[in-house]
Amino acid sequence: MALLQVKNIEKKFINHIALDDVNVNIPDNSIYGLLGPNGAGKTTLIRIINRITAPDKGEILLKGRPLQPEDVNIIGYLPEERGLYRKMKVGEQALYLARLKGLSKRDALKKLKYWFDKFEIQAWWEKKVEELSKGMAQKVQFITTILHEPELLIFDEPFSGFDPINAKMLKEEILELKKKGATIIFSTHNMESVEELCDHITLINNSKNLLEGHIDDIRKEYKSNIYEISFNGETEKFEKSLNPNYEIIDKKKVNGNNAVRVKLNHQTNDNELLSLIIPAVEIISFKEQIPSMNDIFIKVVNEHKN
Repeated sequence: MALLQVKNIEKKFINHIALDDVNVNIPDNSIYGLLGPNGAGKTTLIRIINRITAPDKGEILLKGRPLQPEDVNIIGYLPEERGLYRKMKVGEQALYLARLKGLSKRDALKKLKYWFDKFEIQAWWEKKVEELSKGMAQKVQFITTILHEPELLIFDEPFSGFDPINAKMLKEEILELKKKGATIIFSTHNMESVEELCDHITLINNSKNLLEGHIDDIRKEYKSNIYEISFNGETEKFEKSLNPNYEIIDKKKVNGNNAVRVKLNHQTNDNELLSLIIPAVEIISFKEQIPSMNDIFIKVVNEHKN
């Protein structure tokens, strides 16, 4: 079931079309990647979902009904451009933002203590935001985004400014939020993070949907029938065992063993390849090369350049 449906959304600015008939279906209790180059329209769509701006055409449905002003109370939004007040103290500001989301002072302080302890930032409570590094400020804003336990979370480039250790910590927290029932929209340029976290993705470029679906299905759809095989034996014998349905792309050494990459044409399959090479060499590993999301991102965007 889709928690959020984006239906035929259009948005135009002066001399610029930001979104052109964009459709997105975000399943309940999933991590959904919203991908695209800079200027593709991702942030505009996020701002429409948050009711910061309105579409010129189309609608947003939450749980099957039109999105209402009060629905912002069940949404948590971490924007790419952080919005903390630099002159306020960290604790004072965190408490203020929690109260805006409807938490009582008592509940807010209890939850803030839990998260400040968990992130080991208790010593920052009395510091001003302007004293914090970008990564430190980001931890504070992450906490204020999730504190009211929203059903829908929107993270726009959440790992910007984090070192690898803190990025890993944040990824673990995002996965834990999903485990607890949250639905998460995740906008990023980091394709490695997409593969680690996302169940589904939509790729937007030049204001249009280019690609949508489950991440595993998309990677399989774009596979190129290339297999990497490492073996004991002579490469010459390996080559002679093949027929014209197979093309050796390259040869190399892997951990001291011979290895080749072989491309299959569409008239054959991996079982036939195995039956040909088993008599010739001793196979150590045999694996299909599934393209990364980074490869697919580049391929699809380049195919749809104006």
